[in-house]
Amino acid sequence: MKEIRIQGGKGLFGEIDIQGAKNSILPVLAATILCGGECVIHNCPNLSDVDTSVRILRNLGCSCSVEGNTVTVNSRDINCCEIPDDLMREMRSSIVFLGAILARCGKAVLSSPGGCELGPRPIDLHLSSLKRMGVSIKEEHGMLSCTCESRIKGETINLCFPSVGATENIILAAATADGITTINNAAKEPEISDLADFLNSAGARIYGAGSDTIVIHGVEKLHGTNHSIIPDRIVAATYMAAAVMNGGEIKLKNVMPSNMVSLLWAFNECGCKTEVNCRSITVKSNGELKRIPTVRSLVYPGFPTDAGPILISMLSISKGTSVFVENIFESRYKYIDELKRFGAKIKTEGKVAVIEGVRKLSAANVRCTDLRGGAALVLAGLVAEGETKISEIHHIERGYDDIVGTLSSVGAIISQE
Repeated sequence: MKEIRIQGGKGLFGEIDIQGAKNSILPVLAATILCGGECVIHNCPNLSDVDTSVRILRNLGCSCSVEGNTVTVNSRDINCCEIPDDLMREMRSSIVFLGAILARCGKAVLSSPGGCELGPRPIDLHLSSLKRMGVSIKEEHGMLSCTCESRIKGETINLCFPSVGATENIILAAATADGITTINNAAKEPEISDLADFLNSAGARIYGAGSDTIVIHGVEKLHGTNHSIIPDRIVAATYMAAAVMNGGEIKLKNVMPSNMVSLLWAFNECGCKTEVNCRSITVKSNGELKRIPTVRSLVYPGFPTDAGPILISMLSISKGTSVFVENIFESRYKYIDELKRFGAKIKTEGKVAVIEGVRKLSAANVRCTDLRGGAALVLAGLVAEGETKISEIHHIERGYDDIVGTLSSVGAIISQE
């Protein structure tokens, strides 16, 4: 079994190019199903979730090739509408293929998705929205069987919660639907805008992405296109945290600071110095971090739930007591018990975590429980005294493109075995 080993206490200095966003590439790969031609996707990170998505596309009959950070997909000869259970179980985001397969094939068969266990992430908003658009859905024996006798119909969808996944599935289903679809209370994340930009470059007519009202004018068909994935703001925050926890200085290149306002706020509140330019962020600290009285995870543009573990790892060595309130997922704190093995003083009750900063952490043998929790353990290992061993790192590989090599390039003593 693979593991990461870290010798902590090493200051980090240098430059890092930020990878493409995991939460953008997955829906964009699903969207290639709609295009019926060749799509070339640039700035694609090398992730296990991307590999799973490519295998799903090939199973559906698409031809796919991967060269470096470029993925080429041709969906002209798609001949299948079913995703096998083993592929669905590998990642939670696999549900985003539902809207695209339905729109292209008129039917879709898939099982409940897998991925990180962060508590209930029901897909009822996905299904209820698709039903309003004329889709018939049967749920039995853990399988979803969805059909649409004619072309999907445009509809006004009022979401009770701005779900990213539901917004993406509606957009995918509506891009080639008959009529106009309006999504009210839509998710506003940058990754939603990136999906809309990809589809519009392929001939779609999507307006308002990035706002809480998105309007999609259905078109007859889409065509192949080229697209470059936006930078990953959560990965950027992870490497920023790695630098400041160790009293270092790192320049992040290929970033979009406008998408990171709440993240930058948190780093500034901790006493870090940041220099922000159009496509770069430089962050530095003397290693003495201040507490943040209260931080709450919220939908965009609020503080992202995915960055919660990164921030909590930072606050574990800050001066004073901080409170983090998780408002998105019920079971986000599974990694906390592992973080406490380093000597972190953290108490959780329900959705609240109280972090009492300590002067230092000590190395420990820990295991990843989920993707972002795994990143939090890496951060703790980088600052802890002694050698840390982290197991079950397949979780980390779902969202970080060569985290070991990247951190090594800026001075970390880290290896994978």
